Amino acid sequence: MTFDDYQAIARTTAIYPNKGSNLYYPALGLGEVGEIQNNIKKVYLDDNGVLTDSRRADVKKECGDVLWYLSALADECGFTLQEVAQENLNKLLSRKERNQLQGSGDHR
Repeated sequence: MTFDDYQAIARTTAIYPNKGSNLYYPALGLGEVGEIQNNIKKVYLDDNGVLTDSRRADVKKECGDVLWYLSALADECGFTLQEVAQENLNKLLSRKERNQLQGSGDHR
């Protein structure tokens, strides 16, 4: 499955108010990242630092939720996940070529 395939299929499951002109719903849905963080916290607090199969499955499910909301946000903004992925790789490869992977700042 490609990002474009995923986004097209995910779009058919997107039911929320003012779909097509609502940046807020999918952007706020990205709070699902907190669910990933909570699961990772539990790895250390509850599972003695071991990523159990059960916890790994939970993290995977939450990653899927984040991907869905990201896909919906991309739709609302008028771009594709494929474009996002390609631009991100281009940026990272450029930084790698210039030995700028480490450090801070968006425009390095």
